[in-house]
Amino acid sequence: MPPPVPKDRFRGCLLGLAVGDALGAPYEGLPPDFVYWMWGPVRDLLDRPDPEPLRYTDDTQMMIGVAEALAAHGEIQADDLMRRFTANYDPERGYGSGARKLLECAADGGDWRGLADTVFPGGSYGNGAAMRVAPVGLLFANDLDRVAAQARLSALPTHRHPLGVEGAVLLAVAVALAAEGPPFDRRAFYRRLRPFSAAEEFQWQLRAAQKLKARHTQSFLGNSLPAHQSVVAAIACFTTCPESYPDAVARAITLGDDTDTLAAMAGALAGAHLGAGAIPRQWIDRFKQGPKGLPYVRDLADTLHDRYVTASS
Repeated sequence: MPPPVPKDRFRGCLLGLAVGDALGAPYEGLPPDFVYWMWGPVRDLLDRPDPEPLRYTDDTQMMIGVAEALAAHGEIQADDLMRRFTANYDPERGYGSGARKLLECAADGGDWRGLADTVFPGGSYGNGAAMRVAPVGLLFANDLDRVAAQARLSALPTHRHPLGVEGAVLLAVAVALAAEGPPFDRRAFYRRLRPFSAAEEFQWQLRAAQKLKARHTQSFLGNSLPAHQSVVAAIACFTTCPESYPDAVARAITLGDDTDTLAAMAGALAGAHLGAGAIPRQWIDRFKQGPKGLPYVRDLADTLHDRYVTASS
């Protein structure tokens, strides 16, 4: 069994997701060549002084709901999870059309379970379940099989397509593995992650990602909303730059298109691996605070860690 995950890595994961999400949000929908043409290398762009405050999107808002549910109950309970998603819902955060329909249905007391089956043909296979699942990987980090089972439960209220569910499972297991901390062994990481993949769409990507190094491009892994075109890409952003939170996040934004979610997932992994101290202070300081701003996210991480310690003892 790996050593216990320290509190700083819980903080790093949740804060890393929120900061990555906010950093990536301004470039969402832009092609990667346009980002480069307008602003130059993303790493330079993120380091420049910028008076504009950072603000997280629905990615972080839904992650907060998952963390709140786990902190309260120690496991995923679908009804409670949906209640928390609904209570936190702010349409100005950039929710997708399917999520808006489901949350508004639940808020009105409708049959959100039935709607989840039909809101998209075959159910949603987007990356929305993966973008919010990081707290599951933290709380159950000592048991990867339980990580996978709880990640699946956390996905099902909104994502019924196998690819959408599997994307959440892979990201949660990746968080658990990353949270073991340095030194990082890329081969061992993918060897332990691959058994949790069943779909060929993910299997070939994981095999390819294992071979990537920092000098390689990973654009072929995808950069868009479908889980099988973004989750492994975000994982690869971390595994090619495992010792630098800024480089992992910048690499995700460089991919273009769904930049907030890619950077949120990569930021969660890098933060879980390196801890909160790896997140540049100037990015923390730029954050626009509110009722559930970064101090709330940090305290939520601490509460989640307390439950983790209690469950592990």
